[in-house]
Amino acid sequence: MPDSRPQPPSRPPSSSDPAPAPAAVDPAPLLLCGARLTDGRTVDVLLGGGRIEAVGTAGSLAADGTRACGTQVDLTGYLLLPAPAEPHAHADTALSADAGGPVSYDPRDVQCRATKAALLQLGHGATALRAHVRVGDVAGLGALTAVLRAERSLRGLAELTTVAVPRVLTGVAGADGLAVLRDAVKMGASVVGGCPDLDPDPTGYVEAVLEVAAEHGCPVDLHTDAADPARTARFAAMAGGLRPGVVLGPCGGLARLPAEPAARTADRLAAAGVTVVCLPQGGCGAVDRRGSAPVRLLRSAGVRVAAGSGALRDVSNPVGRGDPLEAAYLLASRHGLSAEDAYAAVSASARAALGLPEVRVEAGFPAELLAVRGDGLPGALSLGYSRIVVHGGRVVARTSAVREYCGPAASLASSAAASSAETSSAEGEPGLPRQGRGSA
Repeated sequence: MPDSRPQPPSRPPSSSDPAPAPAAVDPAPLLLCGARLTDGRTVDVLLGGGRIEAVGTAGSLAADGTRACGTQVDLTGYLLLPAPAEPHAHADTALSADAGGPVSYDPRDVQCRATKAALLQLGHGATALRAHVRVGDVAGLGALTAVLRAERSLRGLAELTTVAVPRVLTGVAGADGLAVLRDAVKMGASVVGGCPDLDPDPTGYVEAVLEVAAEHGCPVDLHTDAADPARTARFAAMAGGLRPGVVLGPCGGLARLPAEPAARTADRLAAAGVTVVCLPQGGCGAVDRRGSAPVRLLRSAGVRVAAGSGALRDVSNPVGRGDPLEAAYLLASRHGLSAEDAYAAVSASARAALGLPEVRVEAGFPAELLAVRGDGLPGALSLGYSRIVVHGGRVVARTSAVREYCGPAASLASSAAASSAETSSAEGEPGLPRQGRGSA
C-alpha cells in the first residue's frame, strides 16, 4: 500500500536512524510439488514474481521445456495453507522475561529482541506481523527506532509494521505524549494506538488518537479490556467513521459481562465495523486482566474477530510461544470454533485486520503460504510441528520435527504406524518408529 503520509523535513543521517532497507530482488520461480489442500486435492503450485502463477494437479506443472519452474520443493505429506499473520505482538518487550529486572529499553537490546521475536514467529508461519511499541516515558523514541531498524533488516523475510503506543495523551502530562505520538508517525510508525483504559480520560485519549490518525491517514489499533460496556460503545461510535479502520483488543472483559450488555456491546462493535483481536494464548502488558474475548458471541453479532499471540516470553506471559497455530488450536478446543474458522482467525481475518490483501491457494493471489506436515487442518492444528514458510514467493523458514519411540511397545507401534505418512521406521532400527522425516 503506498504511503501517502507527510514526511519529516530532510536532514543529515544520524546513527539513530533506521538502517537502509536491502534492495528488493524478484524471487526465482518456485514449484511446490504434491501439496495437499484443505479440500482434499493434491496439487502442484507454481510461484513467480511474489504471486501464485498456477495451481494444477500433481505432476502437471513439472518443467517440460515449455514452462520454467526453477527450484522445486517436495510437499508430499504437507497441507498447504495461506500463511498466518500476527496482528498483535509486543516487539519491544518480547523475550525479556528472563532479564531479572526492569526491561531494558536500550535500542540495541530492543532491536535484538525484536528481530529474534519476529524470526521465531516467522518460523511458526507468520509472514506479516504488527508490533505494538511503547513511545514516550522511559522509552522515548529509542524503542521505536530500534524496532524500525529490525523491520528494515527483516525485509524479504517478513513484513513487520509498528504501532506507536503512548502512555498518556490527556491533561498537562498528555501534551508531551501527543507530541511524541506525532513524532513517532513521522519517523515511520504506520499505526497509532495505545491503551485508553490507563489514561485518566479514556474518551479524551481515543479522541487524540483518532485526531492523529486522521491527520496522517493511519489505521488505529487500541488496547482495551472492554469491561465497561458504555465506554466500549463510546469507543466504537467514535471510531466507526475512521478509514482505513480500527482494531480493538484483547477485549477479555467482554467475557466477564452479563449476557445482555455483552451482546449489546458486540452489536455496537459490529455496527461500527471495528475488528476485535483476541489473545487466546494470554494477555499483554497493556491490560491488567487476563482472559480471552467471547469469540462466538462477537462472531454471531457480525464482528470480524482475528486472533493474535500477545506477549512472547515477557513478564505478561513468560511462556508465550507466539505461534498462530496454537492460537487457532485454542480457538477450536476452548471456544468451540471449527478448525476452518479457527485458522481463518489467524490467517484471513488477521491479514484483513492488518490491511493486507487476501491470500488463497489460487492463481493470482500473493505467494504467502504455510506448509504444515499433516493430512488435514485439525491434525495440523494439533500436531503441526514440521513447517515450511513461503513469503514473497520464496521459502524463508523451515522447521523439521522428528519423534522417536523406545521401549517394549516400539515394535507394535512400528507396525501400526507403518502406513502413516507421518511415521516411518528409523533407519537401521526396525523396532524404533520415527515421526516426521529428517528432510522435512
